[in-house]
Amino acid sequence: MGWLLGLSRGIDAVNACIGRWLAWLVLIAVLVSAANATVRKLLDLSSNAWLELQWVLFSIVFLLCAPWTLMANEHIRIDILNNSLSPRLRNWIDLLGHSLFLLPLTIVMVVTAVPFFLASYNLREQSFSSGGLPQWPAKSLIMIGFALLLLQAISELIKRVAVMRGLIPDPHVSAGAHAAELEAARLLAELKPENVAEATVKLE
Repeated sequence: MGWLLGLSRGIDAVNACIGRWLAWLVLIAVLVSAANATVRKLLDLSSNAWLELQWVLFSIVFLLCAPWTLMANEHIRIDILNNSLSPRLRNWIDLLGHSLFLLPLTIVMVVTAVPFFLASYNLREQSFSSGGLPQWPAKSLIMIGFALLLLQAISELIKRVAVMRGLIPDPHVSAGAHAAELEAARLLAELKPENVAEATVKLE
């Protein structure tokens, strides 16, 4: 299990590095969008290449930062329901969810995205819009993004099995990923009737 945990740490490090750097593209996308709008309104000029660059930047962030999001346990889930479950049950849900849904999905997407990208690359596919960007680099993002997500799914499975076997502490809990939820729980506890009554007595 030791070498698997080492593999998991390596995958986490790569995806975290990619995610942190590419997250800055959100700012660049905002600046490009603002510049496009300004030039269009003030000078009545527009460029299909710059317009397409906006959605390419969004695609890069959405697809290539998804593994980092999964690693940080920040993907969408029903937190109220999830936090009411026992840690053991949450571990089993994550294990089965990653094994039966996430892992097969990423494999299918990688297998289908490779020929999709290669066909576009071999044609040197260009945008249908005049002056637009080449399409094959954007289509490569699907292949790359789901390949990285596949690796992160493997990493999450390794860590979840290790947690369930007591080999490592839960990385989400130890990393403070649930800090907001814990703070919310603390605030709700303070709002319990008996606590509110006690606070009222103190104020009086």
